[in-house]
Amino acid sequence: MGNLSLINLICLNSHLHTPMYFFLFNVSFIDLCHSFVITPKMLMSYISERNIISFAECMTPLFFYFFFVNSEHYVLTAMTYDHYVAICKPLLYTVTMSSKVCSLLMFGSYMVGFAGSMVHTRCMIRLIFCDSNILNRYMCDTFPFLQLSCSSTYDLVVSIIVGTVVIASSLIIFLSYALILFNVLHMSSSKGWSKAFSTCGSHIITVGLFYGFQMLTHVKPSSTGSVDQGKFF
Repeated sequence: MGNLSLINLICLNSHLHTPMYFFLFNVSFIDLCHSFVITPKMLMSYISERNIISFAECMTPLFFYFFFVNSEHYVLTAMTYDHYVAICKPLLYTVTMSSKVCSLLMFGSYMVGFAGSMVHTRCMIRLIFCDSNILNRYMCDTFPFLQLSCSSTYDLVVSIIVGTVVIASSLIIFLSYALILFNVLHMSSSKGWSKAFSTCGSHIITVGLFYGFQMLTHVKPSSTGSVDQGKFF
């Protein structure tokens, strides 16, 4: 409901047809789709006496899960670039962040997310599983699958793919905010400081929550307690 409200508000209010809200619209859209991928099966698992899922039924939502998570990484990265231009190059903002550039950034985010999801899912399909077929998770997820696998090669490939997405996007975000901080420190007026922090504050919190809980959830568990903690986060 929260994401739908944001999407409707941004669509209906012409004052919100700016790059920042265009990116926020896409984040809300991705989160909404993400919820539809995970929630229905999760709720069915809670009320069902027999929690059984076929391999194909598991791979389909897993593909879309990868797609939306990867895309959100890049959309949040694009939002960081938008903030960098707004604070560090305000006079060039309307030219640099034109509607064409924003559309290309979003198209690129979805395309790279789709490509990463294709490779990721292909690796998961090629996994060879051992005796156990019990997935210790409320949804089809990467590392619980890898725990059941005997394929060390694809285990490494999947870890490299996940690591590349996280490291690449987080490095760009970190570099952008380092440049923003450098410019903010050279601002003489308190009004400039206030504007910079009000522009970036909510995005920093979102990035922190998104990356922080992903790390807590997907760090490879070594014990039953760690698995339960991963599910909780």
